[in-house]
Amino acid sequence: MIETLKKTAQDAVAALQAAGADKAQASVSYTVTHEFNVDGGEFSLFRTLFDKQLAMTAIQGGRKGVVAQNRYDEETIAESAKACLEAAHSAQPDENWDFAPLSQNEDFVLGEVKPDTDKLFFRCQELMAAVKERYPKIIMEQMIVDHKEVYRAQANSYGVLFSAHQGCYEVQLMFSGHDGDKASSFFGSGVITDSLDKPFLELGSIAEDFENVEKQIETTVVEGKFQGTMVVMPGCVGSLFYSLLSDFAGEGGLLSGTSPWKDKLGEKVADDRITISLAPLDERIVCGSRTTGEGFRAEDFDVIRNGKLNAFYLGLYASNKLKLPRGKNDSFNVVVASGDTPIADIIASIDKGILVGRFSGGQPSSNGDFSGVAKNSFLIEHGKIGPALSETMISGNLADMLMRVRDISSEQVADGMSVLPYMAFDGITISGK
Repeated sequence: MIETLKKTAQDAVAALQAAGADKAQASVSYTVTHEFNVDGGEFSLFRTLFDKQLAMTAIQGGRKGVVAQNRYDEETIAESAKACLEAAHSAQPDENWDFAPLSQNEDFVLGEVKPDTDKLFFRCQELMAAVKERYPKIIMEQMIVDHKEVYRAQANSYGVLFSAHQGCYEVQLMFSGHDGDKASSFFGSGVITDSLDKPFLELGSIAEDFENVEKQIETTVVEGKFQGTMVVMPGCVGSLFYSLLSDFAGEGGLLSGTSPWKDKLGEKVADDRITISLAPLDERIVCGSRTTGEGFRAEDFDVIRNGKLNAFYLGLYASNKLKLPRGKNDSFNVVVASGDTPIADIIASIDKGILVGRFSGGQPSSNGDFSGVAKNSFLIEHGKIGPALSETMISGNLADMLMRVRDISSEQVADGMSVLPYMAFDGITISGK
């Protein structure tokens, strides 16, 4: 299969060149998915899915065209090459479009490429039984558990040719807590793993998430408005840093000139304890990408290292346009360095604040101001976690938060996609009724 896909990718590049492309790239993939579904607490579906994908990109006269198809037979490739050049002809020219030069071509094998469907079903049954026994107030609204086996090849007109054969299990859970007529809000949890050696309940933050949602059936309201400490659970840390890195260190904010960090490369932008890496090669990341969309070999890199802005999160086009170094991968496998303090001790040090599991709000402004609702949250008072809160408003500024780090937990949660600690930030505005 891999050799066939490699040839298909090269044939697609050749078709683009024959159609008139100065530079060309193609990627092809074939995915087999074995999937179990649970709806309303009952197994509802087992299915096997097959998916083909073809993506072709042409650069002609500095103009870029892109097409995507779900087939890659000879006729489709020829038609797509023509359509790709037509798309390029209608685009605006820009000399900064390019692909990766040839370095060293490689073939990658990652994860558990073949599924053990019997053991996968056993782990699903085991999780459902454990939830019923240990978390009787939890209702599993939906559970999707699958194994994806992916064959992929990527080629370009410089001679780049990569392939990958990878496999992993994905667990996606949506659940809520119920006690009579009372119910919590929905909450999602999940992991990616390349092994079925452990029960799903022992992976990521799944067990903690069930426990917290049971406690959120009964909620109270924060009285008044105050400035306090916000402790962010690992899953929420990931969503906050996605916004931060996208707006401050990513292509959008830098190309538009709105990023507060546009002139701060090498300068201090955060507390010295903060190191944020994009690390698809980290051993705790499951089947992290080994190549970029432009055909470079992926490498781990630090966006922030010990509080200083170390690198931007840029693809080749933005790198050429801005005359700035390219980011060494285009994943979002975030790894945040742990601290030295257990989360229990961090909580014990806080007089008044909030523990936040999820944030619901609009995209932060270009300068980092944010305001929204803290969901799946708890009040912290006098060093203890108090009652669950009904929807409570929180507001602050992402850039300021990085300078107001109270502490970072020694614990980290690895869910196969990211590795994140708990983080505590001072000076957050918390508003109730």
